[in-house]
Amino acid sequence: MGQFDNVTVLREANVYFDGKVTSRVVVFGDGTRKTLGIMLPGEYEFGTDTKELMEIQSGVLEVLLPGESEWLAISGKGEFIVPANVKFKLKVTTVTDYCCSYLSE
Repeated sequence: MGQFDNVTVLREANVYFDGKVTSRVVVFGDGTRKTLGIMLPGEYEFGTDTKELMEIQSGVLEVLLPGESEWLAISGKGEFIVPANVKFKLKVTTVTDYCCSYLSE
């Protein structure tokens, strides 16, 4: 899906890690939401409140999911799911474009 129709985009950006990670919230008619964002090169740790589907649109990064010992490498497009109420780590090598969907269990 290359676009979202009939949505509301919140103007205020989410800014993390001194501006190295930013996103905007997209709200759908049914109340579900996604964030669209950019990550600059760096190492980050995020926490989740809900289950998340991270869809990488472009970029090069590695992700260490909770309970895993091996980093998952993504170059170009890719995706991964993060459970609710956990932390995960990212090593971002190039500017990375992503879409995060917040999933109900």
